[in-house]
Amino acid sequence: MGLYRKRNDGGEQPYVLGPLKFRLPFIHYKFEYPDWIQGAILCVVPMGITAVMMDVLGIPFELAIAFVIINNFLYLLHTHFGDPSIAGWITAGIPLYVGFLTGFPEGEARILALIALQLTVALLFLLMGIFKGADMLIKRLPISLKAGILLGAGFAAIFGEFSPNGRVWTMPITILLGAAFGFFMMFSKTAEPLRKRYSLFRYIAQFGIAIPFAISYLIGMLIGEVKIPEIAWNIVPVPIGEIISNYSVFGIGFPPFEYFMKALPLAIAAYIIAFGDILVVSSLIDQANEVRKDEKIVFSASRNSIIVSIRNFLQGIFMPYLPLSGPQWTGGQVLVINRYMNNGRKQVDSYWGGATGIFWGMSIALMLGPIVTLFKPGINIGMALTMLIQGYLCGYLAMEVLKEKGNLEKGIAVIIGAVLASKGAAWGLGVGIILWLLLEKNWVKDMKEDSSETKTA
Repeated sequence: MGLYRKRNDGGEQPYVLGPLKFRLPFIHYKFEYPDWIQGAILCVVPMGITAVMMDVLGIPFELAIAFVIINNFLYLLHTHFGDPSIAGWITAGIPLYVGFLTGFPEGEARILALIALQLTVALLFLLMGIFKGADMLIKRLPISLKAGILLGAGFAAIFGEFSPNGRVWTMPITILLGAAFGFFMMFSKTAEPLRKRYSLFRYIAQFGIAIPFAISYLIGMLIGEVKIPEIAWNIVPVPIGEIISNYSVFGIGFPPFEYFMKALPLAIAAYIIAFGDILVVSSLIDQANEVRKDEKIVFSASRNSIIVSIRNFLQGIFMPYLPLSGPQWTGGQVLVINRYMNNGRKQVDSYWGGATGIFWGMSIALMLGPIVTLFKPGINIGMALTMLIQGYLCGYLAMEVLKEKGNLEKGIAVIIGAVLASKGAAWGLGVGIILWLLLEKNWVKDMKEDSSETKTA
């Protein structure tokens, strides 16, 4: 650790390359083994998308896993270049993407449609990043709309898991036990004093939902809800040549212009959904800065948007990825931030060690055949726990945003959230803007101010 560069108390973690804020492991942040282990166990979460890719795009499991591995390494662009976000998919829109793609003939046409969608999303993020549109939205978006988007994302996550076809009912005892253990470890009033009093509990709690997942997974196998895994002892191959030949613009060509036009409305909806994740990560980083005064974590929505754009462009050109590339993985974000906030500098020196470590652990684990096959039967458990945590987190952050606001803002936020969850992002935002214009905006006051300014002039 002789190379490690320490920060000044209350300052930013050291970096190089000026505005790029490039950080290297062991030099600019320490190795945080709990986050590596947690990431390795939670590799089951990104594995969940392989079933959808196989069904909708006809991609075999072996190639789908390779897509997941490449996507996971791309997450590291964020934490290596100064963005504290624990990046992820634009998760809530996955049912919308599936519906869009199934409107095209099976085979190459669906791949081309996904390329068009992902490149359009990349362009939107790039424009919002370059022109600082995301930063402006965070500062100027009315509180009722911010809270409504957060509530809608939370409602959608919970509704999706408990719907008649939701993951909870595929293995109800296993998933609900895992959720109960996970919520207790991370959010209960009992857990905090236990962390302070018992070193063993504090040691277990630092692994977030990894331990609850492992316990519920074992119980699921014992009661017959989860299949016994068949272990394969190999390194998972990543056939770059085959991916480029069969799924990239260099292999199957560039999508026709009409595909981009069809994808545009959905790309806008995907950005609206993703904006909710930008709000979440911004709120969480603010909370972390309030708790840990020894380190300053700087979040820039513009930097985040530009890196998200780069990820979507790379994937759209070389390997279109069905869940798209989004600003944040809420479940992972809260795991890293909770551990960071609940421990002092002696135990967790810097936020960046954990934020980067969770994806190093996950990405390497996805390349190991024994780990992939061990956790393959637990795909639904990992995805369900992630979505339930996202629902809880979005809900309480929305309440926090509205804490000092009146009944008017709270009522508008609830309506926005309900419409967004039931009718989609575009409907939710549209209803929210109309309600803000009709109810919140004081047109009389604005007219008086305009009139007085005119007289003064």
